[in-house]
Amino acid sequence: MADTAEVPAGEPASESAGAQAGDVAPGPGAGRAAGARPAAGFDEETSAELVNASWAESCDSRLREVLSRLVTHLHAFVRETELTHAEWEHALRFLTAVGQKCDDTRQEFILLSDVLGVSMLVDAVNNRGPRGATETTVLGPFHLVDSPPRPLGADIAQDHVGDACVVAGTVRSADGTPLPGARVDVWQANGEGFYDVQQPDVQPPLNLRALFTCDDGGRYWFRSVVPSHYAVPRDGPVADLLNATGRHPYRPAHIHFIGQAPGHRPVTTHLFIEGSPYLDSDAVFGVKRSLIAPVREVRDPRRAAAFGVEAPFRLIEFDLVLAPDNPGPDTRRTAGHG
Repeated sequence: MADTAEVPAGEPASESAGAQAGDVAPGPGAGRAAGARPAAGFDEETSAELVNASWAESCDSRLREVLSRLVTHLHAFVRETELTHAEWEHALRFLTAVGQKCDDTRQEFILLSDVLGVSMLVDAVNNRGPRGATETTVLGPFHLVDSPPRPLGADIAQDHVGDACVVAGTVRSADGTPLPGARVDVWQANGEGFYDVQQPDVQPPLNLRALFTCDDGGRYWFRSVVPSHYAVPRDGPVADLLNATGRHPYRPAHIHFIGQAPGHRPVTTHLFIEGSPYLDSDAVFGVKRSLIAPVREVRDPRRAAAFGVEAPFRLIEFDLVLAPDNPGPDTRRTAGHG
């Protein structure tokens, strides 16, 4: 073993003394100037201040801001609820179980965020678009980055599980101008409430998915089936939380949309089916009244011919209104206002 230098009793070690192989170097924040933290030790009333003073001055300013707010609110929550050791341990076990339920095809933490309303709040904070623009809602867990391009009028229901329908609309700018060439990405569950990725051995690949390019009038249309309401996953810790709080796991019937066009902000939203169960109690709080559309029966043979179907047929009409990239400040929705 290598010899080590001895330091006489009562004398401070030099900065290099003891800096032998295997020693751990001081971490970030070591040697912080006196007064960088509160002088007193840990105290119930100043605990958040103590923790927030520990962030290194060199750390990212936004990271420091977010962590400081998080710690402040989290410590206040513990004091206000007088959280017990047993409750704290139970919470840690719950979060551990949430993480263990995640895999390549399932994100239980997103589901937890959804059922607590956090996903919708983040969406609302980041999408205060101009009045009149289509309202946004959550992306959901079943979107594919590469949706299959299909021609206008295509039938996206490859297995036809559900009542056949036509979905049609126009993509416009906030001033009402149609947007030729706008792209519309759609995906949905079938008439039994399942997405293709949930039934890989039952549904054809890329079933009920498509990417459309609007015509010269900004119009899109396609054939599909009327989706069903469905339950979020019921075999994990988030479902246990819903059960413990007396909440159901269901989402109302809907079709997902992403609309985008040059010079405009893309919109991620849902078309909710009028009359579906759970419109007033969506498990992820995603419903907005402006996004609900009826399924109408159309008997006009000329309209049927225009969509390549026979009369009578079911029709769902849903327009997308996109906000320009830089809307004027006087037209923007503000927090708490539609």
